Amino acid sequence: MRTISILILFLSWLTCASSRGSDNGDTNVEEACSVTRYHDLCMHSLASFSRTAGRSPSKWARAGVSVTLGEAKNASQYLNKLKRDRIMRGRNRIALSDCIECFQDAIDNLHRSLSILRKLDATNFDTQMGDLTTWLSAALTDEDTCLDGFEDQSSKQVRMLQNQVSTVNCITSNALALVNKLAADGLGSLNGP
Repeated sequence: MRTISILILFLSWLTCASSRGSDNGDTNVEEACSVTRYHDLCMHSLASFSRTAGRSPSKWARAGVSVTLGEAKNASQYLNKLKRDRIMRGRNRIALSDCIECFQDAIDNLHRSLSILRKLDATNFDTQMGDLTTWLSAALTDEDTCLDGFEDQSSKQVRMLQNQVSTVNCITSNALALVNKLAADGLGSLNGP
C-alpha cells in the first residue's frame, strides 16, 4: 500500500512538473508579447520560441524580426506570383509593381535588422538600437505604401493581397515593439535573466 502511495505521489509530481514547464513557456511568450499592439498575433507567431527565448528581450526581439522576415518573404513571393500570372490589370498592375519594390526594400531592412540583432554589443548598443528602430520603421512604411496603391479597390485578388500585406504589417509592428522593449531595458538585458 505504501508503494502505491509513493507511486501516486511521484506520478502527481511528474504531472505538475511537466505542466509547470509548459506554463513557463506560455508565461514567457505572454510576457514578451505584452508590449505589442497585436497581442494574439504575437502569441501565435512567437509561441514556438518560448523555450529558447526564455525571458531574454534580445532573443525575443530577434525572434520577432526573424518571423517578420519570413512572413515578408512569403508575401513577396505571393506578390511576384500575382505579377507573373498577370492577374491584375491597369492601375492595379502598376500598384502591384510598386508594392513588389516596397516589399524588397522592407525585406532588405529586415535583413539589416536581423544582422544587427545577431551581434549586439555593449559598446555600440545605443547606435544599434537607433538603427534597428529606423530600419523596422522603414519596413512598416514600405508595407503601408504598398497598401496605399490599392486604396478604394475591391476585387478578390486585391482583398487577398491587402490581407496578406496587412498581416505582415502587424507582425512588423510587433517586432518593432519587441525591439523598443529591448532598447528600454538597456544593456543589462542583452543576456537575459
